[in-house]
Amino acid sequence: MDLESIPGVGEKTARALAELDDPERALRTGDVEAIAAAPGITQGRAARIARGAIRLEHDDPGGFLATDRAREVYRAVLELLEERTVTDYAARRLETLYPSPKRSRIEEVQAFAADALEREPDPDVLDALEGLEPLREPGDVQVRERCLATTDAERYSEAREAIPELSVEVVEDAQGLAELARGYSTVIALDESFAGVTLEGDVQVRPDALENPSDVVPERSLAFFARNRDRLQAAIEVHRTAGLEAPCDLTALEDGLSRLEEDGTVAGDDELDRLTTAVDDLDAAAGAAESVANDHLRQAIREQDVTIEGSDLLSLVERGAGVDSLLSRELADEYAAAVDASRDHLVDALDLDQGEAEIARRAFSDEPTFPVERDEDVVSRLREELTAAKERRAGRLKRELAADLADQREGARQLVRDALELDVELAIARFAREYDCVMPEFVTDDAADDVGFAIEGGRSPLLDEPLEAIDPVDYEVSGVALLSGVNSGGKTSTLDLVASVVILAHMGLPVPAERVRLRRFDDLHYHAKTQGTLDAGAFESTVREFADLAEGGEGSLVLVDELESITEPGASAKIIAGILEALSENGATAVFVSHLADEIREMAEFDVTVDGIEAVGLVDGELEVNRSPVKDHLARSTPELIVEKLADEARDEAVAANGGAPSGDEGDSDPVFYDRLLEKFE
Repeated sequence: MDLESIPGVGEKTARALAELDDPERALRTGDVEAIAAAPGITQGRAARIARGAIRLEHDDPGGFLATDRAREVYRAVLELLEERTVTDYAARRLETLYPSPKRSRIEEVQAFAADALEREPDPDVLDALEGLEPLREPGDVQVRERCLATTDAERYSEAREAIPELSVEVVEDAQGLAELARGYSTVIALDESFAGVTLEGDVQVRPDALENPSDVVPERSLAFFARNRDRLQAAIEVHRTAGLEAPCDLTALEDGLSRLEEDGTVAGDDELDRLTTAVDDLDAAAGAAESVANDHLRQAIREQDVTIEGSDLLSLVERGAGVDSLLSRELADEYAAAVDASRDHLVDALDLDQGEAEIARRAFSDEPTFPVERDEDVVSRLREELTAAKERRAGRLKRELAADLADQREGARQLVRDALELDVELAIARFAREYDCVMPEFVTDDAADDVGFAIEGGRSPLLDEPLEAIDPVDYEVSGVALLSGVNSGGKTSTLDLVASVVILAHMGLPVPAERVRLRRFDDLHYHAKTQGTLDAGAFESTVREFADLAEGGEGSLVLVDELESITEPGASAKIIAGILEALSENGATAVFVSHLADEIREMAEFDVTVDGIEAVGLVDGELEVNRSPVKDHLARSTPELIVEKLADEARDEAVAANGGAPSGDEGDSDPVFYDRLLEKFE
């Protein structure tokens, strides 16, 4: 994939995307988290880049949402979907779904949505998703206790590039190798010429090390699993709870993760734990061993009667002898016992093996002295031995664990991706269940002239009402139509319903209705109600916009809410009639909500359809409305209904006043007056 060919991606962004492990996969699958891992790319921009890559793949020109109100409706239905996600990933992933006129894109998402609708939003699965997050790259791994060595400068450069986690040293001969072995726990010689050389320390001759870096630096693969241990365990839990087919051996992966600490060290090995504890506790144990010896000697001295004759004292003084000589002569046995106790304490406290214990015992000399002090050189030697043994043990365990997990890495990645995608599917399934959605039916291109859209039992998801409180709406339009109706009768809600259904359908998603049939539209132009009369400049701009739409409106869906508010009513009726004529001639589908439907119909030069949302009466001062537009019916206005109600009440009052007989007398409730007003509406 040519990254710079993606809409909105320039040279700089393409370079950033190229740094990803698999940019094509991330772009192809809409993996917003992976795209956002590229330098300088935010999650919002990552979603836009993903949409651009999808558009490129499907040859989609974009621009389906042609007006601000159309984009607002899209954002509103998208937010409804995002509210039903558990993970941030799923919410960002839904951002890659957008309305498209392309059949290939719609069918691609429809296939995904069809699988999603088969999912059951089990609360236990949703709880398991709470701990799930996308995988993170471990970053730079540095191993300081191990190094590579070579005599060749070219080999040196290759080693630094192939295994950047280790230091690479240049040596001249075996002596240089021996010096390195004193500073590193393990030295890996890359040259065949060192084969057969015997040196102290852990020196390995591995000419093939650069071809097998995972053997040399298992930390590379272990860092991935260590950094993502909790995420992988969460993904395992999601798969088991949801009964998903796993792309890897869950038991083996779980076992490997249980043997790994968060810092990348191996867990659960008693010998490694012993050595680690011994290294950490060495200084404290040595200090405690000194105290054991000195406490023993102090107690022995307190309890011992020592008699020194004058000649002996003179002899000691003449020889410059001190307390050490006195201890050697008078307390030799007690000193030996004290030192043995200190040695035993050090060995026992650190749980040393036989070889380590031999070194540890040399930390306290047999030569009497008081106070007893440890030999720091011996303690340092013991520390080096314990550290080297620990690193050798850790290295071997890491290599074994890395080998066990080596084949699990790609499966582990897919494991997390599948679990995250499940959250996306469940969000769609939850939305579909909560709004009683169905998959829409797109008519063939041959039948598109006969059907713009046909909605049965639709309920607008944009209404801030419980679903059961929303009256279902049936509405079908082919070509252009005027929608009339009383104030607060639901005309704007009907436009919102149509817009929501059309947007969701072109996203490839289920729609909130019992059944929907529609054509594939090229774009959606939804113009919301204008607040107040426009000035001359804004009026001119609006007319120009409709002029452009009328010229190329074939395949467009145009929804307009009370365009007459842009100028005077008489002029508005003429302008709307002209716009409808142009849209009809170009084969567009359009619904114009207007209180001037009758006037527009008279001025139009074609038989424009007028549909009506009919109010069936007033109940306790509130309108009772049939929310489904009636085809070819000019709905009565609210004033007409009120006048009709007043006329009925006046007639009832007149009858009651005349003892049940009709009266033509004028009074406070004159039916004749109201009847005259009603005649004006005919």
